[in-house]
Amino acid sequence: MEIKVIKTEEDYNSTLKRFEEIFHAPIDSKEGDEAELLSILIERYEEEHYPIEAPDPIEAIKFRMEQMEMSNKELAKIIGYKSRVSEIFSRKRKLTLNMIRNLHEKMNIPYESLIGNY
Repeated sequence: MEIKVIKTEEDYNSTLKRFEEIFHAPIDSKEGDEAELLSILIERYEEEHYPIEAPDPIEAIKFRMEQMEMSNKELAKIIGYKSRVSEIFSRKRKLTLNMIRNLHEKMNIPYESLIGNY
């Protein structure tokens, strides 16, 4: 088992290949330990080279609505009037502090996702 820090795209690809080969190894085995270490190295490399941006607040709301199978009418009950939903989704109106609190409390959307710029 030769484990080294992933520094290049070539290192990354070869590490991914090896990880796929030993992915299903038993946890308490030599290959299982290797897989765990490789997953940590891969995660670190991906966080540094392929960061995933948080969605803007509007996309976060739409995503959570989809998960909850919620309609715009139901969302209007949380943030106010139905026309507000339309204005917010068209980005003509910003979320208020009260709306952000309600979205967090009633839809469990993290505050960090709701206070970003859009």
